[in-house]
Amino acid sequence: MDRTQLIEAATHYVDGGGLVADLAALVARRSVSQSEGRREDLYAYLQEDMQPLLSAMGFAVETFDNPREGGAPLLIASRIEDESLPTVLVYGHGDVCNGEAHRWRDGLEPFTLVREGDKLYGRGTADNKIQHLINIKALELLIREKGRLGFNARIILEMAEETGSFGLREFFTANRERLAADVLIASDGPRLAVDTPTMFMGSRGGMSINLMVNLRDGDHHSGNFGGLLADPAIILAQAIATITDARGQIRIPEWRPTSLTPDIRATLSDLPPRRHDAEWGESDLTPSERVFGWNSFAVLAMSSGNIDAPQNAISGSARATCQLRFVVGTDMDDIIPALRRHLDAHGFPMVEVRAARGEAFRATRFSPDHPWVRFVENSLTRSAGKPPHVLPNLAGSLPNDAFTDILGLPTIWIPHSHAECGQHGPNEHALVPIAREGMQVMTALFLDIAENAASLKQIA
Repeated sequence: MDRTQLIEAATHYVDGGGLVADLAALVARRSVSQSEGRREDLYAYLQEDMQPLLSAMGFAVETFDNPREGGAPLLIASRIEDESLPTVLVYGHGDVCNGEAHRWRDGLEPFTLVREGDKLYGRGTADNKIQHLINIKALELLIREKGRLGFNARIILEMAEETGSFGLREFFTANRERLAADVLIASDGPRLAVDTPTMFMGSRGGMSINLMVNLRDGDHHSGNFGGLLADPAIILAQAIATITDARGQIRIPEWRPTSLTPDIRATLSDLPPRRHDAEWGESDLTPSERVFGWNSFAVLAMSSGNIDAPQNAISGSARATCQLRFVVGTDMDDIIPALRRHLDAHGFPMVEVRAARGEAFRATRFSPDHPWVRFVENSLTRSAGKPPHVLPNLAGSLPNDAFTDILGLPTIWIPHSHAECGQHGPNEHALVPIAREGMQVMTALFLDIAENAASLKQIA
């Protein structure tokens, strides 16, 4: 079976209903990592949903407990055909966010896959079940039709990505040999445009921060004490207002990166326009530079008193959970200390600053000129009939640093989702056209790797 015939077989898997049926079974598994009561589902996803599939493909499969107490399990699958061949590491995460069924529109339920036209609704459809399913099925198709991969493959699946990849870095450190490879080829995040494949070689880092003002126990009557007792909500709002200006431009010098070089700006200049608010963000940057080449600060949630049943009272406390998304060139270890210095300098020593629960992601970025990157770019161009959009890094965050810093791998991500997929919110969905093209380009890419294995193995 030649390249064209393999692509046709990949297309049939999607159009013939195979992908939807397989994805429906995965979506039905309530593998929520953000809820304490779903640990059995996290293990079941690996041991009952993934292991039989991978074992049937000739992979040696093993499930591991998380090295950190209370952490979610991980799975490693290996198919080593010849030590002289290159090894491709594939990553995915089977855990999902909370379902929040009450927020989904009528006719939809998070853990039941529903197809409406080209949209496949369900929690995890886009993030990340369809993405690693496509890559695994592309490997399976190559094995079935050619009798072998023609290269070595390892697969790592985790079940804690939605809680910051808790324990992943410790697991990688302890299992370097089991995860040894020449390159990471994985899928997560969205395409830049629905009709064009995207590649990225890193990701923005992400750190969530809790800000708290605790002035006193209990609430006090807003008439009897108004003007006498400090209002923690006002103090917190004023403190947050010093972090950015009115259009969200960051005011903390240590949070402003120095890595937006002419080369990065040139790479970003050819990208298609993105939906944005014209009067928001860094005024001297393009929209692409703001989201792929710069840092952004957001307030994720705030509370003081009871917004659903407000009382005539001054609260004793106020709190907010905020987040900094940051690119390479930002000192992650100085993010919270820099905020502490900034608030103190602006007269807000009463605002407590703490790292929020969960892991923080480090920022990463890999050269678009690396031979592996160029090879994958050429393969995608040949399969899709157009060059992919190439990003220096994803705007979101993922555990790419575990692969670059611990395993020392070049990392290439080929997402099979889109920016409006609703991940982490209600009505999450994947698009069939992206899934179809994803199956096509991944199947062809793995074939191209097999046919060029000797030369790819020589890449340092």
